[in-house]
Amino acid sequence: MMKPKKYPQRDLNKNSGLYFVIGLIMVMVLTYVAFEWKTYDKPLYFTEAINNPDELPEELPPIITLNIPPPPPAPVIPEIIQVAENDDPVIETEIESLESDTEKEILDVNDIAVIDDPVDLPPVPFSVIEDVPVFPGCENATDKRACFQEQMNKHIRKNFKYPDIPLEMGIQGKVYMQFIIETDGSIGHIQKRGPDKYLEAEAVRIIELLPKMQPGKQRGTAVKVPFSIPINFKLQ
Repeated sequence: MMKPKKYPQRDLNKNSGLYFVIGLIMVMVLTYVAFEWKTYDKPLYFTEAINNPDELPEELPPIITLNIPPPPPAPVIPEIIQVAENDDPVIETEIESLESDTEKEILDVNDIAVIDDPVDLPPVPFSVIEDVPVFPGCENATDKRACFQEQMNKHIRKNFKYPDIPLEMGIQGKVYMQFIIETDGSIGHIQKRGPDKYLEAEAVRIIELLPKMQPGKQRGTAVKVPFSIPINFKLQ
């Protein structure tokens, strides 16, 4: 049978387990710190300063040499100046007068023929002109203005033809026509405005078929007479 130790309070094996755990924790902490420890290289300040050049090399500009010619020598003035004699004979030219001695013939004003240029009078509207243009067939009509309107409508109805493309597409509307009855009775300066180019072309064709008329007159002088009329293209 073992005897108890003399100083039981100094027994080292009493807390050995606690000391083991503390030692193990310290070893693990030191190991973690050793793995996570980072070091950085210090910059070589002295090396960079040594590698920088002290002075920058400066290139001298090229030297350009100008070849300046020497000044010309001073002219030599002769001591004696000799005057050369001109042996060529001088030919004098006589200038004759171009004026004739005969008396000029004075023309009389009555001997000059005066040519009267035709004066282009401005157009006179159909509604205010004194003598309206006469449509063929209206020579003996009492009211030539009304006869003109009636014959114009008959001409349009007689020569009217609906264009095929607008007919198929269902295009309709009015084409406003304006033309001028010239001083010789012909038709000119045709203008049109309508909803479709094919309808406009048909309206121009109808107006171009108008017969030659007797021109309108203002104070007995033939003048140009503008006339406007709408041509209605309507589908039934």
